Amino acid sequence: MTDLKKIIASAFADGVKEIEIDNVRIDAEQIEIEISQMAQLMPQLPGKMAQPTAEFKEAEPFHFTPPAEKYKMQISEVTLGATKSDGGTRECSYTIGGETSPPYYFFEGMPKNKPLVVHDVFDMVIPLPKQIKDYFGDAMQDPGEWAKKRVEMGAKAVILHLVSTDPNVKDTPIKDAVKAVEEVLQAVKVPVAVGGSGNPEKDPKLLAKVAEVCEGEKVLLNSVDEGMNYKLVAEAIKKYDQRIITLSSMNPDEMKRLNKNMLKIIGSDQIVMDLVTGGVGYGIEYSISAMERSRLAGLKGDLAMALPMACAGSNAWGAREAWMKNDEWGPRELRGPLWEAMTMTIALLCGTDIFLGVHPVAMKTLENVIDSLYGDFPANEVNYESWIEM
Repeated sequence: MTDLKKIIASAFADGVKEIEIDNVRIDAEQIEIEISQMAQLMPQLPGKMAQPTAEFKEAEPFHFTPPAEKYKMQISEVTLGATKSDGGTRECSYTIGGETSPPYYFFEGMPKNKPLVVHDVFDMVIPLPKQIKDYFGDAMQDPGEWAKKRVEMGAKAVILHLVSTDPNVKDTPIKDAVKAVEEVLQAVKVPVAVGGSGNPEKDPKLLAKVAEVCEGEKVLLNSVDEGMNYKLVAEAIKKYDQRIITLSSMNPDEMKRLNKNMLKIIGSDQIVMDLVTGGVGYGIEYSISAMERSRLAGLKGDLAMALPMACAGSNAWGAREAWMKNDEWGPRELRGPLWEAMTMTIALLCGTDIFLGVHPVAMKTLENVIDSLYGDFPANEVNYESWIEM
């Protein structure tokens, strides 16, 4: 075997490129072929191998420039709440909207304003899952106290839903309902929004009266759609300098028609549009499509769609998975807020500017997500396992 190695090595040294052996017989119980033998032979060869002639140079640094695009129109800005210097009584105000690129395309421009999270308050005790009621207790008996509780929990703004005005609930007269609005305005000094009951006949009159009572406060009214007397509300908003949410159920074309008509009376700095957000597993994919279509249409130059968007995250509680007892699904105390938080987070990534929600943990989770996207969430405070203890 040693003689064979010498023969092969000598042949390679003389420039032989191929060796063929004939009439070879090998008798063995086991054969081991060691490829490494050639590696041992190669260094022993005389320096007849071709040497590289090219010189190696250090590669130049590669710089990537994202393909940033310029859009025709900026999303309008809407300011909620009026401080004393603005003629109101709020201690702070917030501006939403103002985007110049699709959601979180930070390489095309940093958004001017962060999304705003608004906490739900109701003018009467309504059926809510126990895991929500436990946070508020007796405060639910009084709208003002409920609003205070929200602010103590960190709410930057609150929305009072006048659900008792529904003719099918308590049919509270409008003159009595607005007293609850005044009570909340006195109880807290953050920006306030006010919603009706959803009754198409009564809500326009109710919202118009609320606009009058809240003159100078830049209150956000929720909401009007094509099926009601939205012109009555628009005239009140114009007269008393308020804001309004326009509503259309996942239908951008319908939303565009409504906004066009509203813009004939009030400015784009007074309108926020709600395309309705279905909960996770309950239509969220349709909401995504509607929100993305609307935002892109606005950026491309459609004035009627270049408006901030709203999301009612509390819609997520319509999903039975959020509240129904089922041991196989895990604890409801965790499922509920996660369902609402994930619903709002999806809407956030579609460009939503203002959120209305009910569970305190869901709202705080969403605010943490917003802060982290904008780089305002300190890294040393992040506990990636905290969702287990929620």
